[in-house]
Amino acid sequence: SSHKQHSNATMSDDQETKPTETPKVEEEEPKKEEDDKVKEEESTATFEPVVKLEEVEVKSGEEEEETLCTYRSKLFIYGETLLDKGTGNKTWRERGIGEARILRHREHQRIRFLMRQEKTMKVIANHALDPRIRLEPNAGSDRSWVWSAYDFAEGELEEKVFALRFANSDVATEFKETYEKYQKEMESLLAGEDKPDESGEADEAAEALSGLKTSDEE
Repeated sequence: SSHKQHSNATMSDDQETKPTETPKVEEEEPKKEEDDKVKEEESTATFEPVVKLEEVEVKSGEEEEETLCTYRSKLFIYGETLLDKGTGNKTWRERGIGEARILRHREHQRIRFLMRQEKTMKVIANHALDPRIRLEPNAGSDRSWVWSAYDFAEGELEEKVFALRFANSDVATEFKETYEKYQKEMESLLAGEDKPDESGEADEAAEALSGLKTSDEE
């Protein structure tokens, strides 16, 4: 009899719970669709900033380049401070610590030196590896080099004098060798660019020159 009671109890439980369960399920279904919509909106919202970030990175141009080498170092610049503007009073001032990198463009193969301040990621040096640049020893230091270059870090090309200090003299020596190796590569690349190009402009220039030569001979 106790078994009977038990089954009756379960039946009555079922009867009690069924009516309340059924409307609940009906309510849940449209709600689920709303949840899905919310989820979709959430996911698109999450992706949007990522896409925007990528667009910014493309504009910086670094995607198109491979990093040939990286040296953690401290950059100094020689020049007038804002207070000394126009006085001719030049001093060394620290621009920041970060990774000094040499990058090669995958398409046109040009090589540049790029350094960002590591905390802010602000560009503090950005110039082509001009074959004419000379890395000179920094007076009284065996772990830093001084050089001048036409630099684009501030958004316009201007001549700047840099000093780059490394952890020790071994790293400094390795940097100089690497920098000069890629300068040579840049030199032969630039020499190759002087040859007649596909657009024919160089050909026209050569014809004009040969025209001048023949007229001279006459």
